[in-house]
Order: sequence, then C-alpha cells, then structure tokens
Amino acid sequence: MPTGAYPRITATYRVQVRPGFDLDATAGLAGYLADLGITHLYSAPLLTASPGSAHGYDVVDPRAVNPELGGEAGRRRLVHALREAGLGLVVDIVPNHAGVAVPAANPAWWDVLRRGRASAYAGWFDIDWSRPRLLLPVLADTPDALADLKLADGELRYHEHRYPIADGTAGGSPREVHDRQHYELVSWRRGDNELGYRRFFAVSDLAGLRVEDPEVFAATHAEILRWVAEGDVDGIRVDHPDGLRDPAGYLDRLRAAAPDAWLVVEKILEYGEELPDWPVDGTTGYESLAAICGLFVDPAAAGDFTVLDTTLTGRPTSWPSLMHRCKRVVATTLLAAELNRLALLVPEVPPESARAALAELAACFPVYRGYPPHGARHLAMARSEAGRRRPDLTFTLDAITAHLRDPDDELALRFPQFTGAVMAKGVEDTAYYRWTRFVALNEVGGSPAQFGVPPAEFHRAATDRQAHWPAGMTTLSTHDTKRGEDVRARLAVLAELPGDWARQVRDWMAREPLPDPSLAHLLWQTAVGAWPIERDRLHAYAEKAAREAATSTSWSDPDPVFENALHALVDSMYDNPELHAEITGFADRITPAGWSNSLGQKLVQLAMPGAPDTYQGTELWENSLVDPDNRRPVDFAVRRELLDRLDGGWRPPVDASGAAKLMVVSRTLRLRRDRPGLFTGYRPVPVHGPAAEHAVAFDRGGVTVVATRLPLRLARGGGWGSTWLSPSVNDVTELFTGRVYSGGRVLLAELLADYPVALLTRSEPVETS
Repeated sequence: MPTGAYPRITATYRVQVRPGFDLDATAGLAGYLADLGITHLYSAPLLTASPGSAHGYDVVDPRAVNPELGGEAGRRRLVHALREAGLGLVVDIVPNHAGVAVPAANPAWWDVLRRGRASAYAGWFDIDWSRPRLLLPVLADTPDALADLKLADGELRYHEHRYPIADGTAGGSPREVHDRQHYELVSWRRGDNELGYRRFFAVSDLAGLRVEDPEVFAATHAEILRWVAEGDVDGIRVDHPDGLRDPAGYLDRLRAAAPDAWLVVEKILEYGEELPDWPVDGTTGYESLAAICGLFVDPAAAGDFTVLDTTLTGRPTSWPSLMHRCKRVVATTLLAAELNRLALLVPEVPPESARAALAELAACFPVYRGYPPHGARHLAMARSEAGRRRPDLTFTLDAITAHLRDPDDELALRFPQFTGAVMAKGVEDTAYYRWTRFVALNEVGGSPAQFGVPPAEFHRAATDRQAHWPAGMTTLSTHDTKRGEDVRARLAVLAELPGDWARQVRDWMAREPLPDPSLAHLLWQTAVGAWPIERDRLHAYAEKAAREAATSTSWSDPDPVFENALHALVDSMYDNPELHAEITGFADRITPAGWSNSLGQKLVQLAMPGAPDTYQGTELWENSLVDPDNRRPVDFAVRRELLDRLDGGWRPPVDASGAAKLMVVSRTLRLRRDRPGLFTGYRPVPVHGPAAEHAVAFDRGGVTVVATRLPLRLARGGGWGSTWLSPSVNDVTELFTGRVYSGGRVLLAELLADYPVALLTRSEPVETS
C-alpha cells in the first residue's frame, strides 16, 4: 500500500469522454456531479487516440490531448470547471499498447514502418526483430489483394489505408515498392498466426509498448505526469497492467513519478487471489462487484439452474471443463502468433511440443497471470493439472517449467503476458457467452461457478478490504462489464423463481427454436433482464454474443443462415403479439424485486470500504448491455431535474422513474463526502428474528447500512415479522425517510416499510443537500 498523502477521494463518477461528448460537455457536468455528492470526475483516456475513437484506448500520440475532445484548451477548461465546483480529476491511462490502425496518426509507428529497426522508435514497440519484415494484416483475404495497391503523394495506399515509403525505395510499380519496405501487407487472416509484434489480446490494431524501458516510460508518460505535477490530476487509473512485461517495476516507477496521486489498477482477481503488494491504492473494483452482486443471488437455486441448463443444452454442465477448452482454443488460434514466439524460447524441445505444452499450461493457469518471482503456487497448480491432462507432454512440461521458475528467463517474463490474454479472451470473451446457466454471474471479476455470496462471506471480504485496501475503488458497472448493474439485479430475481423461469423459458424455446440452445438461453435471459429494450439494441447484442461464443457463427467466419435465424428470433419478440405480451408480463413480474436488488447492491457498494465509482448514468435505472451499448448517450437533464425535486423535499416511490436510486446515490455520497469520519471502520451488524437471512447490515464507524436480499422469498415467507437489529447508538435517524428511532432495537418491518434499504446515523442535524 502507498504511503503518499493524496487529496481525499471519496467517490468518483466515470464519464466516457469521446468526440460526441467532449471535454467541454464533460465540464458542463461539474455542478451536477458536485450536487450528486461526487468528489472526483473519472474520465476515459484523454490523450490523442485513433481518429474517431469512441473509447480512447487506442492512443496514437501520448504527447497531447486528443484534439477531437477539445485539445489542451479543452482540458484546461475542464480542470477549471471542476475546481470551481470543488471537484478533482482522475484520469485513465493506457501503458500497455498504442493504436496503429491508422499509421499516419501515430508518429512513432509511422517512423518504425518507414525506417524499420533503424527508427528511433524501434524500441518503443514489442516487435520481434528477428523476422525479415513486419507483417501488417490489413489486406482482403484474396490472392490478388496487392493489385489494389497504389502510389500517391510519396506513400503506398491500399484503399483508405496509407503507409510510408522508406528512403531510396521509390520507383517501380506499387507492388515492387511494397516488396522493398520494412513491412509487408498481408491478409487480415494471417494476423493471429504470424504477427511479429505483441498485441492487446487479439487486436492487431493495438501494438504492445515496451514501457519497461525507462526512455519509453518517460516519453509515453510525460504529458500525464505534467498534469499531475501541476495539480490538475489527483488520481490515475492504470489500464490492463497484466499486459505489461513487469507490472511491479512499472508501478514502482509510476509511484515514484506521482508519489501523492491516488493510484488504482485494472487488475482482475480470481476468487481467493490477493492483489500483489504493489505501491497502489487498490484495484478498480471488479472483485467488489462480484461480492456485492452475489449477495442478492439465492445460492439455493444452483441445482435447479444446473438441471435446467443440462436439459436445455443436452450436455452435462461443467464450468471448469468449458473454461479449459475455451482457453486452449484461444491459445492455439487467436493467440497463435504469441504462442509461436514463446515456443522459440524453449530451444531444447521441438517447437510443436513446446507449443502444445505452453498452450496446455496457459489453459490450466488458475489466475490471469503470475508475477515472477512471486506466484509459484499458481505455476505449480498449472503444471500439475497440465500433466494430468497431457501425460504425453511430461518431458516438455518439465523443461518449460524449469524456464518459468527462473524469474530472469525470457520465457518467464513473457509467459505471464500470454496467460493473461488467454484468460481474458478465453473466459471473458468466449466462455461467458457459451456458459449460460445463469448469466447474472457471467461478469468480469466474478465466476459463474460461484452461485451467490452468503452475507458472512461478504462480511469477510469487506473486513479484509477495510484492513488492507480501504482506498481502492469499488464498482458495479464499467465500460467493460457484460451487462449493467440493474440488468444483473433483475436477473438475480430468477434465482428466486427457478421453477417458474424453467417452465417459461422451455416454452419460449420450444415455440421459437434456435439451433444453438445455449445461446438461446442467454438471449432469453438478456431479454427479460433488460426489457423493455429497443429492438436495434437487442439485435446488436444478439449478434455480438453469438459471434463471441463462436459456436454457431463467429467474427472471422459469420454464418448468414444462423444469423438470419437469430435475428428472426429477436424480431419475433417484438412482432409476435402473444410472445411480446408474455415477455412484457414476465419482466413486469420480476421488475419490482429487481428494483429492490438494485437499491440494495447500490447502497452496499456506496457505503462499504473503498472509494465507490458510479458509471455514467447509473444513478438511475440503466439497462445497458455489453459495449458499445453501455457507451450510449446519457440524458443528464432528466437526472438534474429529478435531483432538484429530491432536494426540494420529494420522497420518491420505488418506480420506473429510478428516482429512488438517485435518492440513495445522492444521499449516501453526500454523507460520505460531508462526514467522512462516519466511514472509517467496518463491523457486521447482527440481524435477529425469523427473516434475518433476508437482510445484510453493517456499521462503518458511525453509520449503519441495511439492505434487503431475496425479496420474493421474503414476501412468500410473510415478510419481516419480528426481525430486528440494534444500531450502534440508541437514537438514530434514517436518512432516506427522515424517521427517528429510539431504543436498542429497530424492527425491520418499520425501518424498511417505504424502501428496501436504510442508512442510519446518530440523531443530530445532518446537512446532506
């Protein structure tokens, strides 16, 4: 943990700054965010990205603010607006890779293409210079694609793509000029197998950077660190540290350069995995997301959903087997170029055997990556499992493991970068779309095999967070989550109705069959979780999910027959009056309990240990799905209007407006900002009585948090009855209703009569507006 004293960051609000919502538009939110209770705006990357980039993670020039966002002048206006409103700024940075889709937009990459290894920037990128030419997989997959090359203005042109020409290589036909360059344009299909530079996952348009080199670090971080030094930035969010060659060394250097900054890393931890002892304040909070959302899922339904999935798909259910299979396929196909590069680092064994053993080790690796010399137990687990699965590779596995146990070995340094990519692409982007038993659990940082989180387990995690990472970020939604927090909250209700859901989805799937029943189950869950959802959004999601699953269609080889059937199914949901009414009716039935879950998980996230982030727009109900759906424009005018009504004394009902969620967000965040001393500890608060299992309660050192869980089962059991708890003091005020409670016991039937959540403070005047 860090020792620096950064400005107090109580709560952040993530804004997807982009060309359609630039720095000036973001600056216009400052007053609203201050009123909401936020202390720091948390922006998407601001440095110059590929032209038209909607996300900013494809930085092409780290020396300047993206002109499409408003440039340096826009950044200064944003900082001024934030400071005027009493807010700070947290920025997202991308050290792992750079955008190379438009070479002319990236001066360093352009120079490398022009000069090859002689370029001053040759050491910036993680390129295998033993290859004769740098492959660029951009051509159509046809034998005569190079016939479309042209020479214009001293450049090679391929349709809209532009490439430099090395000095002294001009003259002749476009093909002849091309053959004399330091690069070779090849079919887009060759990228996965033959690429000579490390990529971000399987994205050839993102080339890996060598920030382990101090000169590269200095050049790519100078602008960000200038902002920090000038006091314009209070915190830094580090994207994808698992892609780096030496995450610990990188973070040491970053901490030394920004000793007082709040520093969080986008590190995804598996269950039971601990964050390495890095000089950071914590992660971006995916592990908190998994624990919080799991609180509102009924573990008792696991068996019912396993049976349902088995009968729907016709196959036995095994998450570990599916995960292993998907990881191994990714390792040997999408990431084959990286695998081939690793195999050459084990010269004492045949390349084919080395590739097979490395792929098996990566498929068996239990976490995203190790951090040599630490994490030996993860390697031991992978070696044991790989040996069990492939005893024929024993000799090769032993040889490779010997390399991996030497922290200075090149293979030991590169293999962790590979396993992280294998996990991300194999699990997050493949297995999560194939394993559809209960998709509320298929989320970054979670595990579909972990069916629900009992309160005692949550309390242990929260206590540990308070002890070790009290300043780390917590979250429920991000630009990378597979579905928004409110969609997951509504889907959690299905675990309280396993029989009803099984009957309903079987009926729908029988009437509207799809040749991929697993994907069909995912789609039906998505529909009821996000309903009502615009038709075009559901079409886009269905197509992306099907291609990610890659069972009946794929990105590289779309199957038009299957995709037509898929889109026909989506259309039936809207055009078949009977079916449309049934979907609407089922969604309406589970929505109130979903709202209860949404309020509960939001209050828990905002009040638990850590600095809570609110993803743009999620202060109201928000039914977003996976990106780019979750980057849709947000109607901030509606949110401002509702917040003004709340501040005028309105106590909203829990209804479709989402105002009740805005009330919970604003009142909780204001309390954290204005009275931080109430949030300095963590203690589970016991709940007593017949419905005790339906409440989760904890004390933060002066404020007591109460949330309802499993609301349908609670109602079926007759409600709260005589269930009670004891606040930390005798006289308390409930912040959402204003009610005052005296004595040692508070009945939950009274406390939660209006809202399924409560926030109790000692009875004294509290200014929250």
